[in-house]
Amino acid sequence: MNRKTLRAIALSALLLLGGTASALAGTAAQDIQKRYDTVTTLKAAFTQKLLHRESGSTETRNGTLLFRKPLLVRWETGGKNPEVLVISSQDIWNFLPDEELAYRYPLDLVQDSKSIIKVITGQAKLDQDFNVVEEGQEEGLTRLHLYPKEPVQQLTEAILWVDPQEHLIRRVRVYDFYGNENEIDFTSLEANATVADKAFTFTPPKGTEVQDRLKEGAPEKQLFN
Repeated sequence: MNRKTLRAIALSALLLLGGTASALAGTAAQDIQKRYDTVTTLKAAFTQKLLHRESGSTETRNGTLLFRKPLLVRWETGGKNPEVLVISSQDIWNFLPDEELAYRYPLDLVQDSKSIIKVITGQAKLDQDFNVVEEGQEEGLTRLHLYPKEPVQQLTEAILWVDPQEHLIRRVRVYDFYGNENEIDFTSLEANATVADKAFTFTPPKGTEVQDRLKEGAPEKQLFN
């Protein structure tokens, strides 16, 4: 029995339970939505762990995130494969410093409510686009399992760990169609922090090869992975 079949059986069983579990999950999701309605910016540091299911290989890297509504983002990671991702009001830049290469993409790649960055920054429509199951407390955080009503390749299910007092997302684990895992653990997180406008602009450094894919759209690889 494959992972997709097991997931479908598990989801069906959970949905059949209904009642209290659904009500609790609905309340938790509403609390998160209400909290993030009051958040205009985020400033965070994180540890990201990537697991490639087929090969079993893993990668861990540290990074920073700056966010401003509606969806301005600066995401930087270090390690052996450093990367800069900037979502401006006009386009997306994906810069790979060690390769002296930058890709430019259209904004529609991140507009879906089920995009990873919208889930991470609390902008996903949990009550509309996901079936949400509350799975109790884990290490002092509320654990919520998200099942997209319409799964996409980049996100077939996700787990959120949420601060029960602040209702802010502290950790996220996303599974894609192939069973690969992308876990982001916020080591620091500040809501409504001061963030400079220049954080959401990007100019390729001199000597950088630029591949403009505004028309093609399809990314070279999954963004934020």
